[in-house]
Amino acid sequence: MADTTQITPYRVEIPERDVKNLAARLKATRWPDEIAGTGADYGMPVAAVRRFAERWRDGFDWRAQEARLNELAQFKTTVDGQAIHFLHVRSAEPDATPLLLLHGWPGSVVEFLGMIGPLTDPRAHGADPARAFDVVVPSLPGYGFSGPTTEPGWDSARMARAFATLMARLGYDRWGVTGGDAGALVGRELGILAPEGLMGVHLLQIFAFPSGDADEFAALSDVDRASLSGTTAEFQSKAGYADIQQKRPQTLAFALADSPAGTLAWNAELWTGWGAYADYIDVDTYLTHTSIYWFTGTSGSSARHYYEDARSGAGYREVPNRVPTAVAVFPQDFRTIRAFAARSNTIVRYTEFAEGGHFAYTTNPDLVVEDLRAFFAAL
Repeated sequence: MADTTQITPYRVEIPERDVKNLAARLKATRWPDEIAGTGADYGMPVAAVRRFAERWRDGFDWRAQEARLNELAQFKTTVDGQAIHFLHVRSAEPDATPLLLLHGWPGSVVEFLGMIGPLTDPRAHGADPARAFDVVVPSLPGYGFSGPTTEPGWDSARMARAFATLMARLGYDRWGVTGGDAGALVGRELGILAPEGLMGVHLLQIFAFPSGDADEFAALSDVDRASLSGTTAEFQSKAGYADIQQKRPQTLAFALADSPAGTLAWNAELWTGWGAYADYIDVDTYLTHTSIYWFTGTSGSSARHYYEDARSGAGYREVPNRVPTAVAVFPQDFRTIRAFAARSNTIVRYTEFAEGGHFAYTTNPDLVVEDLRAFFAAL
């Protein structure tokens, strides 16, 4: 795909044949067996995935979700040979701060739908109109409506370079970024890149780990030590999806491209907290994300993001990020330990919340919006 600076309007319009094909595939699912009484010990429980599948087939309204997306201004452009889809919603307030919002895996631009109104129109949401944002919400390269990547090398650092180009192409000369999960890896790489105009980096996670320095470990608080043996240890013991996507994403892609039930189960690992919260998530929100992966055929290419980072070190490398950085820490998530993250990041704000988890943009949008307003106002 030739590189071009052209930006064209975009609408989500999934063909009806694809919607019907999904329903037929779900109806024909061949379900696996499981050992009675093991719950989520071995992976996603069959009952939970069957419940999601039945809703997807018989009760979920994709067209309503499609219409909701099409209420927002959407565009496509090409950067570094890759199609980039993005939402672009400008505030009516003068001097609004441009803000790039980066979703994670297995999420999509839908993560931010509850935040766009409060960010762009604080006046209508009872907040200070001086703290308004113009928002740019891209689908990461290889994810969703950006479509599959077509060549090797699309790691978090290359994505960061592409988004710096996108913000310049949109005419923004001073802007910020926020990112969670995979978007946090790309957001940190933007801090390392430090393109002209990047004023601040706001992240839901910095994936930093012990260096092996005994003095560093001795200086940790009791809360830090508890999180290492708790949520961090649990994450590392159960994140099998990351191991496979880092090592053999193409083999996995056959199952995800062919089986919607397989995609449901695979993506649900992270969304449901390894199955523990399968009864509590908003099922239609989860199905909207999963529908986007299914209809765009990007399960395999999004998995390749992990492979590329594993080989380049992007997202995790301890290269200095000197851009002012904020970390929003939620208790039901991988907990960023400040002492570890501070080794290679300029952390000027570190906020620990009393509630919320890995997908806080969706589950706790008000908390994130307030943290974004405070961070960027201080800059």
